[in-house]
Amino acid sequence: MRVLGIETSCDDTGVALYDSGAGLLAHRLFSQTALHLDYGGVVPELASRDHIRKALPLIRAVMQEADTRPDQIHGIAYTGGPGLAGALLVGAALGRSLAYAWKVPAVAIHHMEGHLLSPMLEPDPPAFPFTALLVSGGHSLLADVQALGRYSILGESVDDAVGEAFDKTAKLLGLGYPGGPAIARAARNGDPKKFKFPRPMTERLKTQGAHPGLNFSFSGLKTAVVTAVQNQALTPPFIADIAASFEEAAVDVLAIKCEWALERTGSKQLVVAGGVSANLKLRERLKRLSDKLGIRVYFPRPEFSTDNGAMIAYAGYLRLAAGQQEPLAFGARARWGIEELGAVK
Repeated sequence: MRVLGIETSCDDTGVALYDSGAGLLAHRLFSQTALHLDYGGVVPELASRDHIRKALPLIRAVMQEADTRPDQIHGIAYTGGPGLAGALLVGAALGRSLAYAWKVPAVAIHHMEGHLLSPMLEPDPPAFPFTALLVSGGHSLLADVQALGRYSILGESVDDAVGEAFDKTAKLLGLGYPGGPAIARAARNGDPKKFKFPRPMTERLKTQGAHPGLNFSFSGLKTAVVTAVQNQALTPPFIADIAASFEEAAVDVLAIKCEWALERTGSKQLVVAGGVSANLKLRERLKRLSDKLGIRVYFPRPEFSTDNGAMIAYAGYLRLAAGQQEPLAFGARARWGIEELGAVK
Protein backbone atom coordinates (compact mmCIF):
# COMPACT_ATOMS: atom_id res chain seq x y z
CA MET A 1 0.00 0.00 0.00
CA ARG A 2 1.35 3.43 -0.98
CA VAL A 3 -0.07 6.39 0.98
CA LEU A 4 0.26 10.13 0.43
CA GLY A 5 0.35 12.11 3.69
CA ILE A 6 -0.51 15.80 4.03
CA GLU A 7 0.13 17.83 7.20
CA THR A 8 -1.20 21.42 7.51
CA SER A 9 -2.25 21.71 11.16
CA CYS A 10 -0.28 24.86 12.00
CA ASP A 11 2.65 26.63 10.33
CA ASP A 12 4.47 23.81 8.51
CA THR A 13 3.33 22.32 5.23
CA GLY A 14 4.43 18.69 5.18
CA VAL A 15 3.96 16.10 2.43
CA ALA A 16 5.28 12.52 2.25
CA LEU A 17 4.84 9.19 0.48
CA TYR A 18 4.96 6.01 2.55
CA ASP A 19 5.03 2.53 1.05
CA SER A 20 4.22 -0.47 3.22
CA GLY A 21 6.90 -2.54 1.53
CA ALA A 22 9.66 -0.01 0.81
CA GLY A 23 9.08 2.39 3.72
CA LEU A 24 9.32 6.15 3.41
CA LEU A 25 9.85 7.03 -0.26
CA ALA A 26 10.04 10.83 -0.14
CA HIS A 27 9.09 13.73 2.08
CA ARG A 28 9.16 17.51 1.85
CA LEU A 29 8.53 20.23 4.42
CA PHE A 30 8.07 23.96 4.06
CA SER A 31 8.40 25.95 7.26
CA GLN A 32 6.57 29.26 7.68
CA THR A 33 8.88 30.47 10.46
CA ALA A 34 10.14 33.45 8.43
CA LEU A 35 6.56 34.43 7.56
CA HIS A 36 5.48 34.66 11.22
CA LEU A 37 8.77 35.86 12.73
CA ASP A 38 7.83 39.55 12.87
CA TYR A 39 4.63 38.72 14.78
CA GLY A 40 6.30 36.61 17.48
CA GLY A 41 3.92 33.71 16.81
CA VAL A 42 1.69 32.09 14.23
CA VAL A 43 -0.92 34.26 12.48
CA PRO A 44 -3.68 31.78 11.53
CA GLU A 45 -4.90 33.58 8.40
CA LEU A 46 -1.38 33.92 7.00
CA ALA A 47 -0.69 30.26 7.80
CA SER A 48 -3.79 29.11 5.91
CA ARG A 49 -2.97 31.18 2.84
CA ASP A 50 0.58 29.89 2.72
CA HIS A 51 -0.58 26.27 2.94
CA ILE A 52 -2.76 26.95 -0.11
CA ARG A 53 0.28 28.24 -2.00
CA LYS A 54 2.69 25.48 -0.98
CA ALA A 55 0.74 22.22 -0.65
CA LEU A 56 0.20 21.30 -4.30
CA PRO A 57 3.77 22.15 -5.42
CA LEU A 58 5.09 20.01 -2.54
CA ILE A 59 2.83 17.10 -3.54
CA ARG A 60 4.11 17.31 -7.11
CA ALA A 61 7.72 17.43 -5.90
CA VAL A 62 7.29 14.42 -3.59
CA MET A 63 5.59 12.32 -6.25
CA GLN A 64 8.27 13.21 -8.78
CA GLU A 65 11.05 12.38 -6.31
CA ALA A 66 9.42 9.01 -5.56
CA ASP A 67 8.71 8.38 -9.26
CA THR A 68 5.05 7.82 -8.41
CA ARG A 69 2.01 8.41 -10.60
CA PRO A 70 -1.50 9.10 -9.25
CA ASP A 71 -2.62 5.61 -10.30
CA GLN A 72 0.07 4.15 -8.01
CA ILE A 73 -1.41 5.81 -4.91
CA HIS A 74 -3.62 3.55 -2.79
CA GLY A 75 -4.82 6.09 -0.23
CA ILE A 76 -4.45 9.63 1.09
CA ALA A 77 -4.05 10.68 4.72
CA TYR A 78 -4.45 14.24 5.94
CA THR A 79 -4.38 15.86 9.36
CA GLY A 80 -7.96 16.28 10.55
CA GLY A 81 -7.11 17.94 13.90
CA PRO A 82 -6.31 19.27 16.36
CA GLY A 83 -4.82 22.54 15.15
CA LEU A 84 -5.77 25.80 13.47
CA ALA A 85 -9.16 25.34 11.81
CA GLY A 86 -8.32 27.24 8.62
CA ALA A 87 -4.98 25.53 8.19
CA LEU A 88 -6.51 22.09 8.77
CA LEU A 89 -9.22 22.75 6.19
CA VAL A 90 -6.61 23.41 3.51
CA GLY A 91 -5.11 19.95 3.91
CA ALA A 92 -8.48 18.28 4.41
CA ALA A 93 -10.01 19.85 1.29
CA LEU A 94 -6.98 19.06 -0.83
CA GLY A 95 -6.53 15.52 0.48
CA ARG A 96 -10.20 14.59 0.16
CA SER A 97 -10.45 16.15 -3.32
CA LEU A 98 -7.39 14.30 -4.62
CA ALA A 99 -8.71 11.04 -3.16
CA TYR A 100 -12.03 11.58 -4.95
CA ALA A 101 -10.31 12.43 -8.23
CA TRP A 102 -7.90 9.47 -8.00
CA LYS A 103 -10.65 7.09 -6.79
CA VAL A 104 -8.83 6.04 -3.61
CA PRO A 105 -9.88 6.11 0.06
CA ALA A 106 -8.92 8.98 2.36
CA VAL A 107 -8.50 9.09 6.13
CA ALA A 108 -8.28 11.98 8.61
CA ILE A 109 -5.41 11.55 11.07
CA HIS A 110 -5.15 12.91 14.59
CA HIS A 111 -2.09 15.17 14.68
CA MET A 112 -0.86 13.86 18.02
CA GLU A 113 -1.34 10.25 16.94
CA GLY A 114 0.98 11.08 14.06
CA HIS A 115 3.61 12.30 16.52
CA LEU A 116 3.00 9.30 18.76
CA LEU A 117 3.76 6.91 15.89
CA SER A 118 6.67 8.88 14.39
CA PRO A 119 9.41 6.80 16.15
CA MET A 120 8.07 3.80 14.23
CA LEU A 121 9.62 5.29 11.10
CA GLU A 122 13.06 4.60 12.58
CA PRO A 123 15.11 1.44 11.86
CA ASP A 124 14.59 0.06 15.39
CA PRO A 125 11.01 1.03 16.26
CA PRO A 126 9.12 0.42 19.52
CA ALA A 127 6.35 -2.14 19.71
CA PHE A 128 3.01 -1.85 21.48
CA PRO A 129 2.40 -1.43 24.39
CA PHE A 130 4.44 1.52 25.68
CA THR A 131 4.24 4.73 27.69
CA ALA A 132 4.39 7.95 25.69
CA LEU A 133 5.33 11.56 26.39
CA LEU A 134 3.97 13.96 23.77
CA VAL A 135 5.37 17.48 24.07
CA SER A 136 4.87 20.36 21.67
CA GLY A 137 3.75 23.97 21.45
CA GLY A 138 0.15 22.97 22.01
CA HIS A 139 0.35 19.76 24.02
CA SER A 140 2.03 18.21 27.04
CA LEU A 141 0.64 14.80 27.89
CA LEU A 142 1.55 11.35 29.11
CA ALA A 143 -0.33 8.37 27.72
CA ASP A 144 -0.54 4.64 28.26
CA VAL A 145 -0.50 3.22 24.71
CA GLN A 146 -1.79 -0.34 24.37
CA ALA A 147 -2.36 -0.49 20.60
CA LEU A 148 -3.23 1.72 17.65
CA GLY A 149 -6.12 3.87 18.85
CA ARG A 150 -6.08 2.48 22.41
CA TYR A 151 -4.74 5.46 24.35
CA SER A 152 -5.34 6.31 28.00
CA ILE A 153 -4.31 9.76 29.20
CA LEU A 154 -2.19 9.55 32.35
CA GLY A 155 -1.59 13.28 32.71
CA GLU A 156 -1.71 16.50 30.70
CA SER A 157 -1.07 20.21 31.06
CA VAL A 158 -3.52 22.18 33.17
CA ASP A 159 -2.32 25.48 31.67
CA ASP A 160 0.52 26.22 29.23
CA ALA A 161 2.01 23.39 27.21
CA VAL A 162 5.78 23.09 27.63
CA GLY A 163 6.42 24.30 24.09
CA GLU A 164 4.28 27.35 24.76
CA ALA A 165 6.33 28.05 27.90
CA PHE A 166 9.50 27.91 25.78
CA ASP A 167 7.97 30.34 23.26
CA LYS A 168 6.83 32.82 25.92
CA THR A 169 10.15 32.72 27.75
CA ALA A 170 12.07 33.28 24.51
CA LYS A 171 9.84 36.25 23.69
CA LEU A 172 10.41 37.69 27.16
CA LEU A 173 14.18 37.43 26.67
CA GLY A 174 14.03 38.94 23.18
CA LEU A 175 15.23 35.70 21.56
CA GLY A 176 12.58 35.53 18.87
CA TYR A 177 10.36 32.78 17.50
CA PRO A 178 10.20 29.77 17.62
CA GLY A 179 11.19 29.67 21.26
CA GLY A 180 12.44 26.11 21.69
CA PRO A 181 15.52 26.31 19.45
CA ALA A 182 16.19 29.91 20.56
CA ILE A 183 16.22 28.96 24.26
CA ALA A 184 18.42 25.93 23.57
CA ARG A 185 20.97 28.04 21.67
CA ALA A 186 21.14 30.70 24.38
CA ALA A 187 21.36 28.07 27.14
CA ARG A 188 24.60 26.61 25.74
CA ASN A 189 26.56 29.51 27.24
CA GLY A 190 24.61 29.73 30.48
CA ASP A 191 24.75 28.29 33.99
CA PRO A 192 21.69 26.05 34.64
CA LYS A 193 22.19 26.41 38.40
CA LYS A 194 22.31 30.21 38.43
CA PHE A 195 18.57 30.65 39.08
CA LYS A 196 16.56 28.27 41.25
CA PHE A 197 13.35 28.10 39.26
CA PRO A 198 10.47 25.93 40.55
CA ARG A 199 9.57 22.48 39.21
CA PRO A 200 5.78 22.92 39.27
CA MET A 201 3.58 20.04 40.45
CA THR A 202 6.57 17.93 41.52
CA GLU A 203 7.58 19.51 44.83
CA ARG A 204 4.67 18.58 47.12
CA LEU A 205 6.06 15.06 47.23
CA LYS A 206 9.08 16.36 49.13
CA THR A 207 7.42 18.95 51.32
CA GLN A 208 4.05 17.41 52.17
CA GLY A 209 4.38 13.73 51.31
CA ALA A 210 1.51 14.12 48.82
CA HIS A 211 2.00 12.82 45.29
CA PRO A 212 0.97 15.63 42.91
CA GLY A 213 0.06 13.24 40.10
CA LEU A 214 0.99 13.20 36.43
CA ASN A 215 -0.53 16.46 35.22
CA PHE A 216 1.76 19.29 34.15
CA SER A 217 1.77 23.00 34.93
CA PHE A 218 4.24 25.45 33.44
CA SER A 219 2.60 28.79 34.26
CA GLY A 220 4.40 29.00 37.63
CA LEU A 221 7.76 28.43 35.97
CA LYS A 222 6.96 31.12 33.41
CA THR A 223 5.97 33.54 36.21
CA ALA A 224 9.25 32.83 38.02
CA VAL A 225 11.16 33.78 34.88
CA VAL A 226 9.14 37.00 34.57
CA THR A 227 10.00 37.88 38.18
CA ALA A 228 13.70 37.12 37.65
CA VAL A 229 14.04 39.44 34.66
CA GLN A 230 12.11 42.39 36.10
CA ASN A 231 14.25 45.52 36.24
CA GLN A 232 17.25 43.59 34.92
CA ALA A 233 19.38 44.51 31.93
CA LEU A 234 19.08 41.78 29.31
CA THR A 235 22.79 41.31 28.73
CA PRO A 236 23.96 38.19 26.83
CA PRO A 237 25.38 36.50 30.00
CA PHE A 238 22.17 37.19 31.95
CA ILE A 239 20.00 35.87 29.08
CA ALA A 240 22.15 32.75 28.81
CA ASP A 241 21.83 31.99 32.53
CA ILE A 242 18.06 32.54 32.50
CA ALA A 243 17.67 30.35 29.41
CA ALA A 244 19.82 27.57 30.86
CA SER A 245 18.05 27.65 34.23
CA PHE A 246 14.62 27.65 32.57
CA GLU A 247 15.54 24.78 30.26
CA GLU A 248 16.92 22.78 33.19
CA ALA A 249 13.71 23.26 35.18
CA ALA A 250 11.42 22.36 32.27
CA VAL A 251 13.42 19.24 31.42
CA ASP A 252 13.46 18.21 35.11
CA VAL A 253 9.66 18.39 35.26
CA LEU A 254 9.26 16.27 32.14
CA ALA A 255 11.78 13.67 33.35
CA ILE A 256 10.23 13.42 36.83
CA LYS A 257 6.76 12.93 35.39
CA CYS A 258 8.04 10.30 32.95
CA GLU A 259 9.59 8.34 35.81
CA TRP A 260 6.34 8.44 37.78
CA ALA A 261 4.35 7.40 34.70
CA LEU A 262 6.64 4.43 34.06
CA GLU A 263 6.29 3.37 37.70
CA ARG A 264 2.51 3.48 37.33
CA THR A 265 2.29 1.56 34.05
CA GLY A 266 5.16 -0.85 34.64
CA SER A 267 6.18 -0.31 31.03
CA LYS A 268 9.72 -0.99 29.83
CA GLN A 269 9.40 1.34 26.83
CA LEU A 270 9.09 5.14 26.71
CA VAL A 271 8.26 6.93 23.46
CA VAL A 272 8.97 10.67 23.37
CA ALA A 273 7.64 12.71 20.44
CA GLY A 274 6.46 16.16 19.42
CA GLY A 275 8.45 19.31 18.68
CA VAL A 276 9.99 19.60 22.15
CA SER A 277 11.38 16.05 21.82
CA ALA A 278 14.09 17.57 19.58
CA ASN A 279 15.57 19.32 22.63
CA LEU A 280 19.00 17.80 23.26
CA LYS A 281 18.90 18.37 27.04
CA LEU A 282 15.63 16.46 27.24
CA ARG A 283 17.05 13.60 25.17
CA GLU A 284 20.14 13.39 27.37
CA ARG A 285 18.08 13.49 30.57
CA LEU A 286 15.67 10.78 29.46
CA LYS A 287 18.50 8.55 28.25
CA ARG A 288 19.99 8.79 31.74
CA LEU A 289 16.55 7.92 33.14
CA SER A 290 16.37 4.88 30.86
CA ASP A 291 19.73 3.67 32.16
CA LYS A 292 18.57 4.17 35.73
CA LEU A 293 15.29 2.28 35.27
CA GLY A 294 16.53 -0.34 32.82
CA ILE A 295 14.06 0.64 30.11
CA ARG A 296 14.32 1.72 26.47
CA VAL A 297 13.51 5.24 25.30
CA TYR A 298 12.60 5.98 21.69
CA PHE A 299 12.71 9.31 19.86
CA PRO A 300 11.96 10.22 16.26
CA ARG A 301 14.90 11.64 14.34
CA PRO A 302 15.03 15.45 14.83
CA GLU A 303 13.52 16.21 11.40
CA PHE A 304 10.46 14.13 12.34
CA SER A 305 10.13 15.61 15.85
CA THR A 306 8.42 18.72 14.52
CA ASP A 307 5.35 18.62 12.27
CA ASN A 308 5.90 16.58 9.11
CA GLY A 309 4.05 14.67 6.43
CA ALA A 310 5.86 11.38 7.05
CA MET A 311 4.13 10.73 10.37
CA ILE A 312 0.71 11.43 8.79
CA ALA A 313 1.43 9.12 5.85
CA TYR A 314 2.53 6.32 8.20
CA ALA A 315 -0.45 6.70 10.54
CA GLY A 316 -2.68 6.87 7.48
CA TYR A 317 -1.24 3.61 6.17
CA LEU A 318 -2.01 1.84 9.46
CA ARG A 319 -5.60 3.07 9.58
CA LEU A 320 -6.30 2.54 5.87
CA ALA A 321 -4.86 -0.97 6.09
CA ALA A 322 -7.30 -1.63 8.95
CA GLY A 323 -10.20 -0.59 6.73
CA GLN A 324 -10.84 2.92 8.05
CA GLN A 325 -11.79 5.66 5.57
CA GLU A 326 -13.69 8.94 5.45
CA PRO A 327 -16.99 9.66 3.72
CA LEU A 328 -17.07 12.28 0.97
CA ALA A 329 -17.84 14.98 3.51
CA PHE A 330 -14.81 16.42 5.28
CA GLY A 331 -14.14 18.87 8.07
CA ALA A 332 -11.60 19.97 10.64
CA ARG A 333 -11.50 19.52 14.41
CA ALA A 334 -9.57 22.33 16.05
CA ARG A 335 -10.00 20.51 19.39
CA TRP A 336 -9.82 16.74 19.41
CA GLY A 337 -8.74 14.64 22.36
CA ILE A 338 -6.49 11.72 21.46
CA GLU A 339 -8.41 9.49 23.86
CA GLU A 340 -11.47 9.95 21.60
CA LEU A 341 -9.83 7.87 18.88
CA GLY A 342 -11.16 4.38 18.42
CA ALA A 343 -9.03 1.27 18.32
CA VAL A 344 -8.75 -0.37 14.91
CA LYS A 345 -9.91 -3.95 14.53
